[in-house]
Amino acid sequence: MTDASQDTFRAFVADHDAGVESAVREMTDADIADGDVLIAVEWSSLNFKDGLASVPEGKVARRSPLVVGVDLAGVVMDSSDGRFTKDQPVLAHGYELGTAHNGGLSERARVPADWVVTQPAGLTDREAMILGTAGFTAGLSLHSLEQRGLEPGAGAVLVTGATGGLGSCAVAILAARGYEVHASTGKDDAHEWLRSLGASEVLGRSDVEAHAERSLSKQLWAATIDSVGGRTLAGALTATHYGGAVAASGLTGGVKLDTTVMPFILRGVSLIGVDSAMLPIDVRQAVWNRLGSDYRPADLELLVDEELGLDGVAAGVRVLLDGGARGRKLVRPSA
Repeated sequence: MTDASQDTFRAFVADHDAGVESAVREMTDADIADGDVLIAVEWSSLNFKDGLASVPEGKVARRSPLVVGVDLAGVVMDSSDGRFTKDQPVLAHGYELGTAHNGGLSERARVPADWVVTQPAGLTDREAMILGTAGFTAGLSLHSLEQRGLEPGAGAVLVTGATGGLGSCAVAILAARGYEVHASTGKDDAHEWLRSLGASEVLGRSDVEAHAERSLSKQLWAATIDSVGGRTLAGALTATHYGGAVAASGLTGGVKLDTTVMPFILRGVSLIGVDSAMLPIDVRQAVWNRLGSDYRPADLELLVDEELGLDGVAAGVRVLLDGGARGRKLVRPSA
């Protein structure tokens, strides 16, 4: 690889061992992790996991110091792996990026070639990061549900935590795919925005949680994409159609699931765990290709809440951790 060790660039770094707040630092190429592909990062985004990695109590960062950022999109600067060539548009997310391996909130990143995805047709690097890890997980959730037989016309699909990054992307992806979408949120001021994304009905969080009081409730939803967990997930399960499924990937509402076996043994409901971090690279590429085609939201810009440079990341992650985010926060490291 080209020796760029004397070139300096900026990155958002968490240094928990030093007991200091996460902050922007100047780095050289020698400071970042090993890997086969050196990438000039054009865009990244903020995800809840980035907020957790930024604070010691989050217990996500597995090295210190750590360049935070679980996703990135940009162009190849140099590669020792023949699958990738200089100036090729690529993206990367998941695996250990931004947790045990320096991540994407940086002007430059080096990652293993087996973590790199070719940028799909139909998406620019900016558009790819409007979706980012959150949008990818939403797409993977729908992909998993459709593999179990879900299709447009089967009935309404519930999206919980609908104003968050994953939830808002799920609403937009489902609507673009032709589904009837019911969106659940605890934010009363976001109802019209969710309808603009494609939700036909907007529910309060308590409306979903109320179903958790029963072992079985009225069959309301053909499927659910859940990013909340806890009582919200329990409520969604009890109100799922016979033979339906719930794709679960979040825990902002708690890690405990207090429910009964009734939805599973009397209605044949399936609970699908969705993990986007360690997904095999061929499946990851396939889902990204769909996000650039039949899963592509009609208007990606509606998902953008805020566009930040690295100097705005610290404030942005605090908003995420406080539950105040709506939609997606984009980061342009060079801004």
